[in-house]
Amino acid sequence: MTARGDVAISCKKLRKQFVLRHTRSMKEAVVWLVKGRKGDLSKKFMALTDVSLEVKQGETVALLGLNGSGKSTLLKLISGVLQPDGGTVHTRGRVAGLIEVGAGFHHDLSGRDNVYLNGAILGMTEKQIDDMFDSIVEFSEIGEFIDTEVKFYSSGMYLRLAFSIAVHTDPEVFLIDEILAVGDEPFQRKCIAKIKELSDKGKTLFVVSHDLDLVSTVCERGILLEHGKVLMDGEVHEVVAALRQRSSNLK
Repeated sequence: MTARGDVAISCKKLRKQFVLRHTRSMKEAVVWLVKGRKGDLSKKFMALTDVSLEVKQGETVALLGLNGSGKSTLLKLISGVLQPDGGTVHTRGRVAGLIEVGAGFHHDLSGRDNVYLNGAILGMTEKQIDDMFDSIVEFSEIGEFIDTEVKFYSSGMYLRLAFSIAVHTDPEVFLIDEILAVGDEPFQRKCIAKIKELSDKGKTLFVVSHDLDLVSTVCERGILLEHGKVLMDGEVHEVVAALRQRSSNLK
């Protein structure tokens, strides 16, 4: 069992680069071929540059920044969905990530089958899933659709089932990326209550959201990214105020 105050997430000098496109125009491609394929036609984007941070067990952290700042990329590196081009990332304890709605769901399987599939991926045994199954379905509000193939689910149904599976795995570290923006308001309130419950139990929460009022309520600490670098790390209300100021300066 991870003790409160231990390091739950450690990132050191993380770098991640993406290739946006391979050719720019037919003319450039022809010139490139004539020159004997010298040079690089691809356009590269550095999403993260030397990002270092630590999150202690039991901390609730909001990862903030304008679009394109690198928030989702960082979360995917921490969850293991992506691998860094440089630097290291380590997590301690069970990590559950809600990075994309329905990520990891098999479209041709039923909701029931996906509960078992995703539960296993997140580290649960079949018996644990058996014991939790009714509670997972009840929380998700999927009801009679649990035996329907998930390819027929709405995005809201995906969200409810994905969230319910993740929180029932009893993770030490919970990663959430904009997922609360999907779904109706009653379920959003239900999710927020569950997140606060996890926080009260000493779980580590790392949240990406454009809802600054929400993160100010749920989180204690804020980390502000800008152009793939850590610009500010401190008390959440101060970081939210800094982001609001930067947003207003761009208008």
